[in-house]
This record gives sequence, structure tokens and C-alpha cells, in this order.
Amino acid sequence: MKAKIFALVDVNNCYVSCERAFRPKLNNVPVIVLSNNDGCVIARSEEAKALGIKMAVPYFQIKNLVATHQIEVLSSNYTLYAEMSRRFHGILANFVDIDEHEIYSIDECFLDLSAYATHFDLITYSQTIRTTMNQCLSLPVCVGIGRSKTEAKLANHLAKKQKHYRGVCDLAHMDPTIKEQVLHHIPVGEIWGIGRQHSKKLATQGIHTALDLALANPQKMRKLFSVLMQKTILELQGIACLDIESNQTSKKQIIASRSFGIRVTKLSDLKEATTLYIQDAFRRMRSDHLVCGCIIVFAQSNPFNSMQPFHHQSRTYSFSEPTDSIVDMVKIALSLIESMYQEQVFYKKCGVILTALEAKSTLNGHLLSEPAQKVKQDKLLEVYEYARTKYGAKTLAIGSCMLPERAWMMHREKLSQNYFKPAEFLQVK
Repeated sequence: MKAKIFALVDVNNCYVSCERAFRPKLNNVPVIVLSNNDGCVIARSEEAKALGIKMAVPYFQIKNLVATHQIEVLSSNYTLYAEMSRRFHGILANFVDIDEHEIYSIDECFLDLSAYATHFDLITYSQTIRTTMNQCLSLPVCVGIGRSKTEAKLANHLAKKQKHYRGVCDLAHMDPTIKEQVLHHIPVGEIWGIGRQHSKKLATQGIHTALDLALANPQKMRKLFSVLMQKTILELQGIACLDIESNQTSKKQIIASRSFGIRVTKLSDLKEATTLYIQDAFRRMRSDHLVCGCIIVFAQSNPFNSMQPFHHQSRTYSFSEPTDSIVDMVKIALSLIESMYQEQVFYKKCGVILTALEAKSTLNGHLLSEPAQKVKQDKLLEVYEYARTKYGAKTLAIGSCMLPERAWMMHREKLSQNYFKPAEFLQVK
């Protein structure tokens, strides 16, 4: 069997890099990005990391540090990050065939380079990827190359941490003696899939580094841990156990949920938020050409508030026939949220889950369904989506959820603009 060669391409400090692509003045200065409602740090530039700012630290705890070092603080701009991610993966798809490309996360992508290894110098090929990404999107990326996905992931870690690799580390073709020295200096906890608890248990077996784990007996470690640990060891030894996964697999469910900017007690606010979330989930469902067979709506209070009992409820509705009618979905979602609403509860968040999803193209119509009504519904959806695409998502919506200054909406006081809006809607600053 021909040896496999994988690459992992990863955007460095993704959220910060996306912001810097449109605001060059943020380059070379400490930058942090905050979570929903500007709660805690979820992304840091290298300059911010050097100042000791930890991931997930609450923002209020570091305000003095921010002021002292003039750290740039930004709210999460998920619209921007999603569009940059789409373009990032689109560019990478041009370097390989469709079945050699796996979207792993918003800023990570696995490529199968097995067919390219005999025709290209893979380090040069990877540097071309980096140059293209910088020229097209101004995004800095690192590339890790390995004989397995686990080894490629480890190589990507080295490419980020060690500047002499110039953003590309190839463990697949590294001299074995040098490779042993490299792996000897990597803590076992840095290996993909090895968490904190596994690291502690591995330490009791005398395994502290990546090299220690690579030299371990796979069968013995399977008995002590699991088959996943066995596969991790085999992958570190150059035996690929995980292949590229198709990105054409249909979603099993779609979730839309956010925390509120304030604690919500009014049913009208819950209804507005639910209407917004169902339209967000609907957009993602339609983009994948799916229909929904079941809706789950939930709402909850703050589980960490010791002064009040925790409240969580959910309701489920199954359609007699899977649908992509936004009007019907909103009506059902609102009836579900109304049925679970309770006064005197301080709601922290609510959300919707679309499940029992299936491809619209394979849907068999119900015996009692009316074709004329279906045509009318599809035309309505086309107009709805066309208006939102051309004039912006906030231009047309069902209900009042898109009206400005809704108290329940997330607080994002330091939000950057959406640079991908049509030019006539952008505010020149």
C-alpha cells in the first residue's frame, strides 16, 4: 500500500487575524477578542499572549492590564469570521481534489497530499499555499505535514511554535535522528486527542513526551486506555488510521442559541429571540438544501446563580411532513416557547434545534400535500432569501426581532463592522 501523506493547514490566531486583515493598524500590537456579551477572552494575538493573558479569562479581571498596555479589545464578529472561513476553505479546495479536502474546523483543514508527494516538493507546495492565502485574504497560516493526521497536527504545532520552520514543518520526511530529538521536547499533552486526564494517567506509565508515546506498545495501551489511544500511537508511528472525511455528509442537526445581553423575564422578549434564532438556523438549513422534520426549543436560567433555582425546559414538535417553510417553523417555535414560559424566571438564554434533517431532493411528498401550495411556498422563500441576500439580513425578517436596540440582544460594545456588506451599506470611518 502506498504511504499516506497528510497536511494540516491552520490560520494563526484566527479571529485576531481576520480583524487584522481589514485593520492593518492592529498589526504588531496586542489584541484580544471577547466572547458573547463581551464576557471572556476567546482569542489573543501573540503580543497579548506575551503579556500573560490567558484563554477564557473573564474580561473584567484584566481591565487594568488592558489599560496599562493599551491592548486593543474587540467583540466577536462571527459574520466576518464565517465569511473569511468560507473563503479560506475555498482557496484550499483549489490545491487538491474534492475527496482530498476535509474541513476540520472554522480555521483548520486537512489535505491528503499522497498523490502530490512524488511530483512536488511538499515544503515548497505548502509555502505556495501560505503565499496564496496571504495574497488573497491576508491571513497568516501554518502547515504541518505528516504520514498521518495526528502527525500532521503535531507538525502544525511545531510550525507555529518554532520560527526556523518558516511556517511549514514536514515530519513525514524529517531525518529520524532529528525527529526523535524534536518529539523528545514535546509534552505528551500537546498531541491531538490527549487531554489533561490522559496526560496524568500516561505519566504513571512513564510516558511524558510525544516520543515516549510514539515508542509505546499500541496493544498494551489499548488495554490500559482505549482503541483511540491505540490509534493515536499507531498514527505517531506513521500508520494512518484516520482518513480524509467527506465534507458532503449532511448535517444531523442545526443549533442556534445565544446568551442574552440582560436577564429576560418577558415572554415577548423570549419570542423575539426565538424568532431570530429560528431564522438563523433556517438560513443554514437552506444553504445545505435540507428540510426539517423536528424542532426543539429550549430556554434556561443561569445555572451558576446560587441565589435562584436553576430552570431549564424544552419542547419538541415533529412535522407530519419535513418542511423548509420559514413561516411554519416560526409559528411552531413561538407556540413551543409560549408553552414553556414561566413568570418570575430570569432567563439567561434560549435556542432552537432543527433535527431529523434530510435532503430536499430526496423528499417524498405526503399523499395529502398540495402541489400548488408547495409552489407558492417556494416562491415566497425565494423572495425572502433574495431580499436578505441583496439588501442585508436585517432588511427583511419575520416579526420584530431585527428591530434595533432590543434589550435581550448580546452586548458587543467593541464590534467591528461587517466588511462583506454591499458597499452602499458600509459606513466609512
